[in-house]
Amino acid sequence: MWSRLSLFRSPLVSSFIKSSSSSRSCLPRFIAQQHHRSMSSSTAQPGQINFPVTPVEGNSQPLGEGKYIKTAGCLIIGDEVLNGKTRDSNSNFFAKQCFDLGIELKKIEVIADDEEEIVEAARRMTEKYDFVVCSGGIGPTHDDITYPSMAKAFNLPLELNQETVKRMHAGMVARGMDPNAQDAEQRTARERMAQLPTGKGAECIFVAEDKWVPVVRLGGKLCIFPGIPSLFENLLLSLTPYLPLPPDSAKPFRLLVFTNMPESSLAPYLTELHQRERKNGIRVGSYPMLYKGVHVSLIGLDEARIREIGEEVAKKLDGKVVESQKK
Repeated sequence: MWSRLSLFRSPLVSSFIKSSSSSRSCLPRFIAQQHHRSMSSSTAQPGQINFPVTPVEGNSQPLGEGKYIKTAGCLIIGDEVLNGKTRDSNSNFFAKQCFDLGIELKKIEVIADDEEEIVEAARRMTEKYDFVVCSGGIGPTHDDITYPSMAKAFNLPLELNQETVKRMHAGMVARGMDPNAQDAEQRTARERMAQLPTGKGAECIFVAEDKWVPVVRLGGKLCIFPGIPSLFENLLLSLTPYLPLPPDSAKPFRLLVFTNMPESSLAPYLTELHQRERKNGIRVGSYPMLYKGVHVSLIGLDEARIREIGEEVAKKLDGKVVESQKK
């Protein structure tokens, strides 16, 4: 699994891990404006990684013209997450991105490296949600079965993607490595990472100029990512221009009110507030901090109404508005 690659000693894996770190200062909205530069030759010089990205035009309406993402699901694949060896951070990062982009994340699910479970979960989640992110299970070892399992879930063949192989080789050369120095067994293991679902409804999207690994999108909804957190985050941010995102008016507004009152004392009022405002699409939540008070959260699309309720909550609970946010 990619999340276990620190234990895998091949030169390719080392180069992939080293190239997966990226600055979070890059704004995803700017990525669509980048120039799509082509490689000057098929052989990169040491230290140079400059891959052309997939054009955004023609690849940003996978749900159909005029349709945008409203709901999302997150599928984390890996025995090492379930047995406690690895702590999952990708779902948390994805949840924050969903909120920032005005997408309602409905489910986060962690499953084992099991073909039947992966197939069932992929089919079920793509049936229910507009956007499904899958993380983990991509790598050179026998238990990296995400690509073949997803191919089965979508009834697609699994084929060696030559563009991915070419970029993989160029990435190795750029790290001062010789891709031809590996024996047949090592090459076969390496090329497992380029055996991709192929056919109708399958897209191989290269979203980052400095990464050879693509984002594979199936059925216009399910996107497959590696499990390495830094790589997952970089590719997810870079994928943003290729997503049919909600208009600004559909993005949620969040307001937090802080009070020193104990949560048990707030419960009757918050229950009444929830019942009163849920018809308006406003969510009410409370988040206690041990011996340090409670944050009351108000989330919805009507900013004016939420601000009005926030003032009411602050007055009722002898608190104060501490944060408001709209992305």
